[in-house]
Amino acid sequence: MALVEGCKHSLEITVPAAEVAKETERAVAEIQKKVRLPGFRPGKAPLSLVKTRFAGDIRQEVLEKLVPRFFRAAVDQDGLQVVGQPDLKDVHFHAGEDLHFKADFEVAPTFDLGEYRGVTITYTEPEVLESDINERVEHLRDSKAEFVNEEPRPLADGDFAVISLESIAGVEEKVAQDELVLKIGDEATMPVFSENLRGASPEESREFEVVYPEDYERKALAGRTVKFRAIVKGVRRKELPELNDEFAKDLGDFQTLDELKETIHKTILREREHSSQEAAKHQLLDKLVDTHDFAVPDAYVDRQIQINVENQVRSLASQGVDTSNLKLDWSKLRDSQKDRATRDVRASLLLDKIAEREAIGATQEEIDREVQRIARQSKEAAAVTRARLQKDGVIGRIANNIRTDKTLAFLFEQSRKEAGPPPTEEAAPEEPEA
Repeated sequence: MALVEGCKHSLEITVPAAEVAKETERAVAEIQKKVRLPGFRPGKAPLSLVKTRFAGDIRQEVLEKLVPRFFRAAVDQDGLQVVGQPDLKDVHFHAGEDLHFKADFEVAPTFDLGEYRGVTITYTEPEVLESDINERVEHLRDSKAEFVNEEPRPLADGDFAVISLESIAGVEEKVAQDELVLKIGDEATMPVFSENLRGASPEESREFEVVYPEDYERKALAGRTVKFRAIVKGVRRKELPELNDEFAKDLGDFQTLDELKETIHKTILREREHSSQEAAKHQLLDKLVDTHDFAVPDAYVDRQIQINVENQVRSLASQGVDTSNLKLDWSKLRDSQKDRATRDVRASLLLDKIAEREAIGATQEEIDREVQRIARQSKEAAAVTRARLQKDGVIGRIANNIRTDKTLAFLFEQSRKEAGPPPTEEAAPEEPEA
């Protein structure tokens, strides 16, 4: 056995001539039974004729039987855990001689765990200020606002204008909306609308052009100059509800405004604790990867890059981007993402080894709880969800994810925490399926 580099190994394997002859005779006999040759009954063609006529098929059959068997015996003898398929080369196969071949392959990495308890990270317990609570309350208050019609008057900044809008030039397919509400002077309103509607009164008509940017989200308007006619139909003002106990009761199971604020305080704190701890865990994992430098198989790295790219494509699709015509250059992708993917794989292997040493795993109760959560999300019976997940092979991944989360939580609890914000994360490590 020869260690080429990192996880790459190479073996030169010999199959005795006697084994080759035995397998060849078996292959010839099998083919003889199946073939039909003119002038001979099925299965009665002479062996010499079969060997001559089907030499290529016999050779292929012998190689397919002997190479995997002797390769597996060789790696098992050396205690190697092979990753992926071996690359076979230099095959020497001639009648009456030993079979020789060379196999290049990768193996799962072996490494020693260094210190993983007591890793020093920067972390500060999050806090919630009164202003944070008030800001969240105002958002809720704004969601309960009512829009009240005002007496006809010219539109001014801060007014909510009710208009009918139609395109009169610049687009192939007419754009029309009978009742559109715009806030004059608001940052969410295109400035050209505010400029042309400011000062207009109900029943008044205005015509103006709008130049849309090339990257405008509505493709029919992107990069076009469109002339619109807008007719003001009314003026509205926004009325916010009073901040009192009645407002809190209207939002849910709260008796007083103070109860609502206390719940908001707990919610914000829980959100910030989760976010801060996730950032700290990524920081901790990066430190562990930095102190454990070991080779990982290219097969693992390639699989991780594929997972990362698939996640990025799904993210784009969820944002409304059409990914059907996406053209990916795998070679460039691999070069640009190899370092990050290699670190992700190391992180995964480290977490697996730490979980094994600390006897951390997913309990059946935890798996059942996650299955029930997915069932609620899918709005189906838990038994139906479980059967579907088992059929798709997802239950094992659920258990692995739970195990990883518990291992990270264990490492966070065991870490030494110094005050200060965690370093900015370029990207959270992906969980490899290596």
